[in-house]
Amino acid sequence: MATVAGLAHGLQCSTRAMERNPEIARNNHPFAVERTAPWTSGEGAGDARDLHEDRWRRLVPIIFIALALWVAIGSSVHARGEDDPVVEKMKIEEDFKMQRERMVDEQLVARDITQPEVLKAMREVPRHRFIPEDQWPRAYEDRPLPIGRNQTISQPYIVALMTQLLDLDSTDRVLEVGTGSGYHAAVLSRVAGRVFSIEIDEALGRQAKGRLYSLGFDKIELRIDDGYRGWPKEALFDAIILTAAPPRIPQPLLDQLEVGGRMILPLGKSVQTLMLVTRTETGFEQRRITAVRFVPMTGQVQQRGR
Repeated sequence: MATVAGLAHGLQCSTRAMERNPEIARNNHPFAVERTAPWTSGEGAGDARDLHEDRWRRLVPIIFIALALWVAIGSSVHARGEDDPVVEKMKIEEDFKMQRERMVDEQLVARDITQPEVLKAMREVPRHRFIPEDQWPRAYEDRPLPIGRNQTISQPYIVALMTQLLDLDSTDRVLEVGTGSGYHAAVLSRVAGRVFSIEIDEALGRQAKGRLYSLGFDKIELRIDDGYRGWPKEALFDAIILTAAPPRIPQPLLDQLEVGGRMILPLGKSVQTLMLVTRTETGFEQRRITAVRFVPMTGQVQQRGR
């Protein structure tokens, strides 16, 4: 606003000068018109000219002050917009959206992730919102990241691969054992009909529940419990996913899988394999997918070894 004050002061001085010397107003203001002939002829010509010049002397400063105010206010609004935390947050989110697009194109599509629903979910779910803020610069790298409590968020490719292998549709009910940050549950909820997620760590579970609620993921039910026992009241499930590695597949989880349903899990101790289990009319079929490295599943499974 200092610029406006300076302009106004200068215009006031200019106005006083024009009032003291009409020739200035007549010849030097920006709208002055060179005249080589009289304004009119006959009696009253001088009065008409004086009236016209008097109007200009009054009008020109007003025009310039209005223009100066308009420019200054526009600059001020623009400056406030640059410093506005809401605007800054929008810029950050737009940058993360571009990073997600690159993540999907370079890490998923370029490999073997082809299901449109999975790719769409990976583009939509903001991975950075599920990790500590000091990890945001690495949010869309193809790597697991720490989330606290000696736990990690899986790399984007593994999340997409495990989701794709479940071959979900929009009516499927999914049981997730190991909510962690809540990121994988959020991705699953964009593909399936309903997600039931269990987290054994109370602090992580409460954080994930609040995060999912605040981000609007309303197709997820979360409870804090030992995932070894599954969720009997909600069984049977069309799909089951484990995000921590048990030494052996828990029998209660196999029992809660619908015939024709699929289970995806990392299996093993120091050496782990991503396994796909399909329930048939007569039993279970297992398929090895790839070598992986997950945190171990804790709780009852470690005590029973099964």
